[in-house]
Amino acid sequence: MDGEGPQALSDLCLVEVCRSLDALCSRRADGSLCLSWAPVFPQEIADQLLRKMVTKGILNDTSVGIFRNCKELRLRRASIRCCPVSAQAFRLALCPHRLQELDASWVSGGLTVANIVSGLASNPECRSSLQRLSLTGLNVDWDTLGEDGGTRVGFSSLQGLRTLNLANTDLTDAVLEDICALPRLESLDISCSAVSKLTALLDCKTTLRSLTVHRLRQLDMSSARLLFVLGQLNALRHLDFSEDHFAVDDSDGRDGDETVRQILEGSPQVLPSLVSLDISGRKRISEAAVRAFVEARGGLVFLGLLATGASSCDVLSSHKNLKVTGEANENQVCEVLRRYGDRECFMREALIHLYNLTTDTDKPQADMLKLVLSAMQSHPTSLHVHLVATACVFNLTTSDLAEAMPVSLLSSTVSQLLFSMKTFPNHQQVQKNCLLALCSDYILQDVPFDKYLAATLVINWLRSHEDPTLQRMAVAVISILVAKLSTEETAQLGKDVFIMKQLLAIVQQKAMDGVVDSTLKFALSALWNLTDEMPAAARNFIECQGLELYEEVLETYYTEPSIQQKVLGLLNNIAEVEVLQADLMEEDLLEHILNLLQDTEVEVGVRYFAGGTLAQLASRPEAWTLDEELRSTILEQLHASIMTWTQLEREMVSYRSFSPFCPLLETWQPSGVQLWAVWAMHLVCSQNTSHYSNMMEKEGVTELLRALTAHPNTHADIKGLSDSILHMVEQHRGHLGSCKDLMGPRNS
Repeated sequence: MDGEGPQALSDLCLVEVCRSLDALCSRRADGSLCLSWAPVFPQEIADQLLRKMVTKGILNDTSVGIFRNCKELRLRRASIRCCPVSAQAFRLALCPHRLQELDASWVSGGLTVANIVSGLASNPECRSSLQRLSLTGLNVDWDTLGEDGGTRVGFSSLQGLRTLNLANTDLTDAVLEDICALPRLESLDISCSAVSKLTALLDCKTTLRSLTVHRLRQLDMSSARLLFVLGQLNALRHLDFSEDHFAVDDSDGRDGDETVRQILEGSPQVLPSLVSLDISGRKRISEAAVRAFVEARGGLVFLGLLATGASSCDVLSSHKNLKVTGEANENQVCEVLRRYGDRECFMREALIHLYNLTTDTDKPQADMLKLVLSAMQSHPTSLHVHLVATACVFNLTTSDLAEAMPVSLLSSTVSQLLFSMKTFPNHQQVQKNCLLALCSDYILQDVPFDKYLAATLVINWLRSHEDPTLQRMAVAVISILVAKLSTEETAQLGKDVFIMKQLLAIVQQKAMDGVVDSTLKFALSALWNLTDEMPAAARNFIECQGLELYEEVLETYYTEPSIQQKVLGLLNNIAEVEVLQADLMEEDLLEHILNLLQDTEVEVGVRYFAGGTLAQLASRPEAWTLDEELRSTILEQLHASIMTWTQLEREMVSYRSFSPFCPLLETWQPSGVQLWAVWAMHLVCSQNTSHYSNMMEKEGVTELLRALTAHPNTHADIKGLSDSILHMVEQHRGHLGSCKDLMGPRNS
């Protein structure tokens, strides 16, 4: 079980609405969608539908049109974060609602802060109802703000605003003055903006409880003036005055550092309500100053000390209720990942420390993996973040750690790894980290993710890398993934001549060296699965001189049953393709396979695939081009050899379908050919009865078996096995219903 419980029914319904949106809607003249019919949604469900459309990546100018129906879909807490929404679509779809919260951070499509403020202010209800507004990452474009009754519309028109986020904008001092005129403003984030003076904050000193001014590069105030302004904010409980000194000259920010030092060492009468202070990135902080601050502030609940050099201060550990961001221990680093999602510089720093802390971890830490995953998702284009994060993923999922994680978390993690591989295709270390993390038998076998995408990405990586260790891992991953693909996906992959040449080159190199290792076995398994009922891939194999190579491998590894079985399994695949059977008509090759069939010292698994290859070729007398005596010998030895085989306990083979067997079950076929087909079906049916019984019923194989059993010339040995198979099918008929057992791994 996943451990996270089932998905909420309402969530499943919203997913279905998103999936079927086009079918549920008509189109207006401007192309926007309109629900053809809709009940009055519960208000919270309308908010959830909007969020679901955002997470599914389907919210845009067209789809946001459904929210023009304000009576049916009433929004209160709206998010269009990172979506392509234009000013016109925003005004028509969202501004008519009586919004309490709006997150339009990082919206693309030309929507500006000015568009949003003027649009919201055009709704008299929004002027008083809107309490929270996040516009991170947008252009302000203040000069284009519209007019309302002759008065310029600004933030101050949104009289209900309590929380405002304008981080990473081109916010200016003039606009800040307008913001600070808001009568109820409690929380303000102007990080990474163009603000140079904070004097305007004095206008909201009685209401402002949270101020975030991270990395104000253009701040131009003396330490004394800065301290004076901040010191007047008597209601302030949280102050974030952190800096990014990872990327700037150490001489920058001296006035800010001095201000911080004075706050730390000053009297609690300055900022008397302060319970949370973030000074991460400030380099000139002493442990003595931190100690004095903590001891003087009994109600302190948070202190940000990342990259200050002071997070190891002993006084911090004695305050159990105090949360700290830093690098001194695991808790501090995880707190960084929780709090600083939007700050690439802090994410990068924290992940480096997390990697070092988790290098030898031996306990599963799902919460930590979630934090790493969140960091990658928050910074999808940051090479620095993904480079370290993918290494952390490997540390947190290696060995048996993955098996203790929720499957849904691992599925999301692997999807993110694939995203990293796609985003940074030429960065060797990112690719290597992702490959290391993917090379887990548990993840590859039991975790759901896009196996075809993974296979193509690993194959592309293999094109330009020849490191033996990484090559072994890549081939192992490809081998397992190919066995998990659908028929259509395998066919698509099998058309790629490169992968065929690459895998054959690996086999050839190993054969030349006489090596038997996992890389050789994985390469042979991958080739075997790629050609399974795939005529195009089988043709590619022949055209890439695969047959000549496999003849050599059969001779070189005569005493290696695991190698022989994989080689013969592929030859069996080729023998099933009628138009390719002529390529196998080589006397030396068939005599060698016949010798393997007859040799009682050879494992049954090897003799099984030898028999399958020979049975397919001998089943078509009109296509036989070699000595007829050889065919007669093959048919005779097939029957005699099969009767000596013992039932195999382990599952060594699985079949996509029984269609290649049907021609072998015709009543006119020689008994050796019929016996091999019936023995093969009996083998897989006894190991996975419900699956193969269902397959036989669907493909009409049971009718062929009944006809074979009833025919007077059918050999008694064949009748006995056929009756046994039909009995198994009959026993499980009542259990089939509409359910299907999942098929196990294919040829391995």
